[in-house]
Amino acid sequence: MDMNQYLSMFIDESNDHLQSLNEKMLELENNPEDISIVQVIFRSAHTLKGMAATMGFEDLASLTHKMENVLDLVRNEKLTMQEPIFDVLFQSLDALESMVQDIMAGGEGKADVSAIVDKLQAIESGEASMSDAASQISSSDAASSGTALSLDEFQASVLTQSIADGQGAVFVHVTISKSSQLKSVRAYMVFDLLERSGEVIKTEPSVQEIEQDQFDYDFSLYYITQMQPEELQQAIMNISEIEKAEVVPLTIEMLGQIASKEAAASVETPLIEEKKAEVSNKDKGTAKPAKPAAEKSNTKPAGAAVGNRTIRVDIERLDVLMNLFSELLIDRSRLEQLASDLDHSDLIETVSHMSRVSSDLQNIVLKLRMVPVDTVFNRFPRMVRDLAKSLDKKVDLIVTGAETELDRTVIDEIGDPLVHLLRNAVDHGVESISKRIEAGKPETGTIHLRAFHSGNHVFIEIEDDGAGIYRDKLLKTAISRGVVTEAEGELMTDEQVYQLLFAPGFSTAETISDISGRGVGLDVVKAKITSLGGNVSIHSTPGQGTNFSVQLPLTLSIIAAMLIRLGEEKYAIPLSSIVETAIIKKEKIRHVHGSRMISFRDSMIPYVSLSKVFSVSGYTDEEEEEVEIVVIRKGEQLAALAVDDFIGQNEIVIKSLGKYLPSIQGISGATILGDGQVALIIDPNGFIK
Repeated sequence: MDMNQYLSMFIDESNDHLQSLNEKMLELENNPEDISIVQVIFRSAHTLKGMAATMGFEDLASLTHKMENVLDLVRNEKLTMQEPIFDVLFQSLDALESMVQDIMAGGEGKADVSAIVDKLQAIESGEASMSDAASQISSSDAASSGTALSLDEFQASVLTQSIADGQGAVFVHVTISKSSQLKSVRAYMVFDLLERSGEVIKTEPSVQEIEQDQFDYDFSLYYITQMQPEELQQAIMNISEIEKAEVVPLTIEMLGQIASKEAAASVETPLIEEKKAEVSNKDKGTAKPAKPAAEKSNTKPAGAAVGNRTIRVDIERLDVLMNLFSELLIDRSRLEQLASDLDHSDLIETVSHMSRVSSDLQNIVLKLRMVPVDTVFNRFPRMVRDLAKSLDKKVDLIVTGAETELDRTVIDEIGDPLVHLLRNAVDHGVESISKRIEAGKPETGTIHLRAFHSGNHVFIEIEDDGAGIYRDKLLKTAISRGVVTEAEGELMTDEQVYQLLFAPGFSTAETISDISGRGVGLDVVKAKITSLGGNVSIHSTPGQGTNFSVQLPLTLSIIAAMLIRLGEEKYAIPLSSIVETAIIKKEKIRHVHGSRMISFRDSMIPYVSLSKVFSVSGYTDEEEEEVEIVVIRKGEQLAALAVDDFIGQNEIVIKSLGKYLPSIQGISGATILGDGQVALIIDPNGFIK
């Protein structure tokens, strides 16, 4: 088999599993008693180990196997998660990630992880022997009553393989109250419950004996399920006239002691997966007592395979698809215009149908490229946790708007700038515990990571409740380093002073750490965001905190827009930025502190004359008694744009102005209309500060 053919798939899936492992480990750290989280972590680690072994990356597979051993102890409640164990497991994840990165760079994924392996081995060997748990089965009431179960080779193989696949396997012993008059009915109710949540592998006495009431008041079984032992025990005890229910989790080691050596040797036989779903039909002891036909369950056997419903597509193919569809949309608009002009019924009907089909296609094409920012955000909780710990600080990261979608090309580029800003917030923004207590703040600092749509942009904000930025101190540092002169500094606004943080090499940190200082790397952040067509602004309140707001374009090729007219010129305003349209009388316009404002929903908002901003010839709203306006939004801020006339809504294709025109305030691009004319696309964010 040519392994290179599957290398890309291995890298993608390994990164997915590592991300999942980090997320679940953080979740487990907050809820160390939740065994269900451990089950998920174990399955991801097991899958990663199998993939690495198949591809021949032995170091990666070996380290993951050691992690599995520790996790197996935890999920079987033989080991309690504590802080040192979390630290070692996180170190293991970092090592695995480094090995995957090496593979991505063309290496062999090798690394010296002997120190971590030794730590994992120490954790594993320091716990009680698994045989203690195995003896629990043989010493239970089931054994003393003569109903302890033996396993044949095939049954042991099925149970062992199920555990290896990350599913739970348990030994169950049920005792029915001796006062019960219908013990076989109670037994049936237990089996009915079990079949709904898993698969019974072996029972004693046999099912036929239970059905015919030829058993005492207890029975035992081996069972595969995802339910937690405590949850399963409680569910059985909720059935009437059940006196006692014992549920003992099984491990591979325990099964090796219970089954014969031949059974243990056949764990990896290729027939296991094929026959696993057939166990209940091949062994009389595996089927539950018969029930009426009307009540027969349609539940699929546990472990039934589910087909993969996703595929990975090269981003360049999506780029080509988007460009082709953009051209198709322009032609569609042109056809609609021609059909309307010719007034030919058959042509109009055909074009109308094509429009409906292409609209559905358009929605699919757009969604293909859109990716939730969660794909970037999901690695930050672990990073913030590690940074705070290394700095001896307490920090809570609160993420909101992770479902906000961005174009894939922007997602791929924005990760590193956000890492810089977050590291900055933890290191230099949030104060030490002692300083926070001295300032009357909670000892745990808070960093908010937010994402939200506004018009044709996505805003990502990183806000901390730390020390904030002191203008005078920042300006003094900038002057001393020759970034600005004292005269220039006196004329600068707070926002302009804060922007000095983005000067190359500028830092306010008293000591340069290996993490960050306020300003270290921020010039790189600004350069990257600007290259993506975005910008970053800073708002700060000394002593209360700082907010870095990153504005990014969606970079979609197709948007819904309102077409407007200014004299003989046509413009488009993204529909997502429009709050409403209205007509106002000229006397409603007020002059407040030198700016024109209008009343809108019990508040005053700025009034902007587009004809004046764009120097439109042949039209000015100054001569109108009534003015048509478009109220636009940026976050919580509003503004009113004066227009000549409304043309209507339309789907438009965004075309970059490229090198032909310099950056124009308030214009984000252009589009070709159905009649072949070019209309400029208004950027609402350019009119709201």
